[in-house]
Amino acid sequence: MRLILAPMEGVLDHLMRDLLTRINPFDLCVTEFVRVVDMRLPPRVFYRLCPELHQGCQTPAGTPVRIQLLGQEPDWLAENADQACLLGAQGIDLNFGCPAKTVNKSRGGAALLADSELLYQIAKAVRAAVPAHLPVSAKIRLGLEDRDSYLENSQALAAGGISELAVHARSKQDGYRPPAYWPLVADIRQALSIPVIINGEIWNAQQALAAQAQSQCCDVMLGRGALALPNLAATIKHHAPTMSWSQVVALLLDYSALEVEGDKGVYYPNRIKQWLRYLKEQYPQAASLFTQVRTLKHTDDIRRTLIAL
Repeated sequence: MRLILAPMEGVLDHLMRDLLTRINPFDLCVTEFVRVVDMRLPPRVFYRLCPELHQGCQTPAGTPVRIQLLGQEPDWLAENADQACLLGAQGIDLNFGCPAKTVNKSRGGAALLADSELLYQIAKAVRAAVPAHLPVSAKIRLGLEDRDSYLENSQALAAGGISELAVHARSKQDGYRPPAYWPLVADIRQALSIPVIINGEIWNAQQALAAQAQSQCCDVMLGRGALALPNLAATIKHHAPTMSWSQVVALLLDYSALEVEGDKGVYYPNRIKQWLRYLKEQYPQAASLFTQVRTLKHTDDIRRTLIAL
């Protein structure tokens, strides 16, 4: 079994990847998406979203990082896949799963699930641009408005040459509303010869086992669950006990130090509040802490609140 840390736009940046891979046995991380439109992007764009390129495209803990691209033009996606690989990327991931309206209205992310031929053309172009020894993966949902196009889309991507496929077991229309339709992913698993990774509504080790069984997938991708329970991957793979609230508070303090050291302290107040919204799923204490820091705007004030707990 491989455990993969999902790409979450605006949440799982390199600092969060650093933090979570320190305490979990993740086998792979995927970056937030690099948006591709109609140009070959300069190196600084890739370094900003994936500073791990400076260290062999691995987190400080040694977990490999794969660069994700989002766009709808096969040739420009191929150009930027080539650029990423020249900079040291150890693989490319293609985003066909993002449900955000701002992304979909420009025909990005999940919007492309309505065009299996375009999915094929993108996969084919990117695969041709990426050195044969490096993987090209993709992430999809089960469909756009309905859960009806997943087999056609999966087969189109596989025919285009992707190495593996992650499937969020909901449609774009489903958003993040429970349930996730894990059994439908078993249809994909049976139809493809490449690895298929199950994703969606996995908040604890028991749900990970259920998702694996119902989807017939060995590999698991964790997103929101990995933020709600920071050592979720360790509980799944190593049967570790769930982190105590005091351990979570210590982790929040570690995160604040990373933000300041990374010269991103300006984002920390919003990021910590965002993380607390996820933590409330597993820790009732997070709701009280969120109330305490909700109006605070400075990192030092939030750190003082955490230290006082």
